[in-house]
Amino acid sequence: MRDNRIMIRRVGLARLVSSVALLWITLAVAATAHELRPSIMDAEVSASEIVLELEAAIEPILAGIDQASVLDTNDAPQAEEHDRLRALQPEDLEGALKNAWPQISPGFLVESDGVSVPLQLEAIEVPEIGDVEFPRDSRIVLRGSLPEGAAPVTVGWIAAYGALVLRQGDAETGYSGYLTNGAVSLPLPRDAVAELSLGSAFVNYIALGFEHIVPKGLDHILFVLGLFFFSLRWRPLLAQVTAFTVAHTVTLALATLGLVTLSPAIVEPLIALSIAYVAVENILYGGPDARIGWRRTGIVFAFGLLHGIGFASVLGEIGLSPGAFLSGLIGFNIGVEFGQLAVIAVALLLLGVPFGRKPYYRYWIAIPGSVAIGVMGLWWAIERMF
Repeated sequence: MRDNRIMIRRVGLARLVSSVALLWITLAVAATAHELRPSIMDAEVSASEIVLELEAAIEPILAGIDQASVLDTNDAPQAEEHDRLRALQPEDLEGALKNAWPQISPGFLVESDGVSVPLQLEAIEVPEIGDVEFPRDSRIVLRGSLPEGAAPVTVGWIAAYGALVLRQGDAETGYSGYLTNGAVSLPLPRDAVAELSLGSAFVNYIALGFEHIVPKGLDHILFVLGLFFFSLRWRPLLAQVTAFTVAHTVTLALATLGLVTLSPAIVEPLIALSIAYVAVENILYGGPDARIGWRRTGIVFAFGLLHGIGFASVLGEIGLSPGAFLSGLIGFNIGVEFGQLAVIAVALLLLGVPFGRKPYYRYWIAIPGSVAIGVMGLWWAIERMF
């Protein structure tokens, strides 16, 4: 009798864990359209002035959302104001930016020789209203007069404005930096282009690759969890992760080099379908002691090729400094692997170790988790296609 009560409590705990996971995934689906993204800024530095061209969703900044503390605008106290700004006509949003510029401009961190460089709004282009559930990127041109001398310039903005991709120069000889938490760029020389060291590029892109998985890559997180829920045997998990890693490494490199191209309109729905597919296979063929065959390994490898192209789109937006192209590419890929391993480690600690050998694990944790993952994958596929 006592054993039955213990079993009931354990099953109840397992059901609670799986229910919480399902709720988290469901809420994440609804929040996808409000995820915060990095802004992109191109800098042109001459002997006497700096011109910055910014491409960004300006509504979170105008609403006063601290983008360093939330990943989704729905989670911010200013969510209602943010949604109101998204629904403004272009001329009204432009007017709101002009009115708020005296309060916003101090958040732009532009300095030369220790002197702060004030920036003036030169041009604003706000797109027409599309689907208000999704961000619209405005184009803003800023100009500032530099102090006399030849001192280089550093550029960035405060952490509350979110992640910033800063670029200088053209695609072949330019510099690209990914700035977070209020960091500023390398010193940008006047009438020249900054050079990023190989070591700095390597470390920076490891962090970028990790961040692309945890916490921002929910679709990739769910795919990795789909691999985890297939079996708790280490050989199937190792085989799947290895196949996935080799595949996305190949296409990440080829796509970043421009040797393989595929429209995001095709890749993104297919990535979503890959998530749903592995979840369905988990339900049909998985189990704590399930063994893996060449078919499952080949399927995971094929899906890894798609995910690699998806990873490359991130690097395409941010850009890789040509002088540190190889080290940046390797660093980004290592960061992605660290992110995937972190997801698997957390899943093992929370689910695999305490519940993996229990008789109810598959029916109350692995299958419900796979169902939730599959539903999300199908939802994303429909959303991304239509």
